[in-house]
Amino acid sequence: MASVSQSTVTFSGSLSSGIAASELLRSSSNGVNGVPLRTLGRGHTDTRKKRLSISAKVRKVKKHEYPWPQDPDPNVKGGVLSHLSPFKPLKEKPKPVTLEFEKPLMDLQKKIIDVQKMANETGLDFSDQIISLENKYQQALKDLYTHLTPIQRVNIARHPNRPTFLDHVFSITDKFVELHGDRGGYDDPAIVTGIGTIDGRRFMFMGHQKGRNTKENIQRNFGMPTPHGYRKALRMMYYADHHGFPIVTFIDTPGAFADLKSEELGQGEAIAHNLRTMFGLKVPIVSIVIGEGGSGGALAIGCANKLLMLENAVFYVASPEACAAILWKTAKASPKAAEKLKITATELCKLQIADGTIPEPLGGAHADPHWTSEQIKAAILESMDELEKMGTEELLRHRMLKFRKIGGFQEGLPVEPEKKVNMKRKEEPRPGLISDKVLQGEVNKLKEQILKAKESSSVAPDMDQNGLIEKLKREINYEISEAAKALGIEEKLTKMREEFAKATGQQLTPAQFKDLEDLKNEFNENLATAPNHGRLQYKLNLLKEISEAKIFAENYKKSLPLKAKVNEKFRQVLEKPNLKQKILGLKDELEKSGVSAIEELDKELKEKVLEVREEVESEFVNALEASGVHVASRVGQSSMAMVKAKVDELNAEINQIIQDVIESTPDLKNKIEMLKLEAVKNKKTPSHESKAKMEFCSH
Repeated sequence: MASVSQSTVTFSGSLSSGIAASELLRSSSNGVNGVPLRTLGRGHTDTRKKRLSISAKVRKVKKHEYPWPQDPDPNVKGGVLSHLSPFKPLKEKPKPVTLEFEKPLMDLQKKIIDVQKMANETGLDFSDQIISLENKYQQALKDLYTHLTPIQRVNIARHPNRPTFLDHVFSITDKFVELHGDRGGYDDPAIVTGIGTIDGRRFMFMGHQKGRNTKENIQRNFGMPTPHGYRKALRMMYYADHHGFPIVTFIDTPGAFADLKSEELGQGEAIAHNLRTMFGLKVPIVSIVIGEGGSGGALAIGCANKLLMLENAVFYVASPEACAAILWKTAKASPKAAEKLKITATELCKLQIADGTIPEPLGGAHADPHWTSEQIKAAILESMDELEKMGTEELLRHRMLKFRKIGGFQEGLPVEPEKKVNMKRKEEPRPGLISDKVLQGEVNKLKEQILKAKESSSVAPDMDQNGLIEKLKREINYEISEAAKALGIEEKLTKMREEFAKATGQQLTPAQFKDLEDLKNEFNENLATAPNHGRLQYKLNLLKEISEAKIFAENYKKSLPLKAKVNEKFRQVLEKPNLKQKILGLKDELEKSGVSAIEELDKELKEKVLEVREEVESEFVNALEASGVHVASRVGQSSMAMVKAKVDELNAEINQIIQDVIESTPDLKNKIEMLKLEAVKNKKTPSHESKAKMEFCSH
């Protein structure tokens, strides 16, 4: 097909004014601009006065082979339809590009090449040295690429030789037909769309296309689409939804093209339209980030059911350089920004923004593009198998929930320590602004914790007495300052504080001691007249309570290890075979007797119980003494109970003997009866006669 080259066409005569005919007669898709052709045809021209001459040159050029070549190769992979795409393999192999952090590897590689060259030149055997260097190179490569920093992954994602969208598509598809145009008069080369098959299954492919060299990058606008590109992708989404083709999108763009023309053509509207439409498509969508995914330009074709990322791909709202320029006013802080932005595949999977990571070979995807494409193919088929099992409603809900859960939060969960360190500290309210109700609430809470600690012998009270004490001290100092101001001694107090500050580390002079005592006495004498005396006294009482609570908590924490040690020793004593046998035997006897209290036991069984108890106590005290725990007294509560029981038993025997004597002597019995009658008769105030009778009876 011949191509016509339009040369300049000029008018002569009175219409000639130096204006080119191409400017007057130029046309566009909306019609004819300049002078309408119809008007020119109707005009009356006098050839004698107004001569019009038109000249044109036609330049023949070589016939283009696109879209169909004259002799298509039927044996090409994918069939004749593959000729529809202008994307061809590069004639020249791309030049190797070494990133800054890869230079140590290049040194090793250079050594290997030098040794091989020396072996070829000298004919000597350097195989051992070469193998050793190659092993070192492989180990260094592995160590480097398994511990990459975020900014290093950004550099790999931007590598000039990294496989592009069409590289992967032609590698994984059996057939691929590229579809062009947004049906609005433009075909954006930065976004490529088309239909392809993988293992006989049809998919709609679309993705950002970067160039493989400078010429292609200029043609593809460095992978930055205009609104026409997003509208082309939108048209293909509708097409895929209508015909039931699952959609696979490849993301690899630094962002949408942000020039004036793109904004005039509605860049934001085109992206927003794509976002809204993708959430309503009834076919499965899988997005794969193969390089860098920047901002809304990436998201415009990335609202998918599953978002997968290559191992060294990045996905961000703003590039690390832009973020560093905003926050730290210099692009040199981009490594720090890349780390804080959490833009790598691993971090995004943790945040549940990405759904999976596709592995890359050591050295990046450009080290083995075919192997990387095979991993992408396997990931696509696996994800589509999962999504195609869902119904339409379930598929739409799955896509909606994926984005709804992003940025969610939960209340009431403790903050991780590493995150808490970097959080802004909460500012304490200024003294005097904390209400008495708030302070009382904190004290009551502390009291409740103390009660729980007293009831539980295994859990230490979780109390922050120091924080509350410091808060109360600040409040008390504030109240003292206010009271001093009201009493008119604020200047004296300030002067005294300044003197003490100067005398830090030195002893006070007698004169300073006297001034301090005088000021203290004056303040205490007049304090009752201060307007805030009640608040100050209330806060002092609170401080006293908290200080006592602190002492209790400290003593309690000190006693916990001792309690645990004592309990362990007591358990060991009870587990001794001889004592355990005696206790079990005594338990059986008590169960057979059927009594519930020790007072109801007979004498023999009671003595046996007391004997076993005493033996247990003795063993327990000995065990404690042996472990280094000093027992102040061996007479415990149980021993005192035993002594009391013995005394009560002796008193009972004495009373029985007295009763027997009285019963055997009638005269003594009669006198005692008379004495009892007199005592009852004159219970409150006995007379002299009654006292005499009582004395007589007692003798």
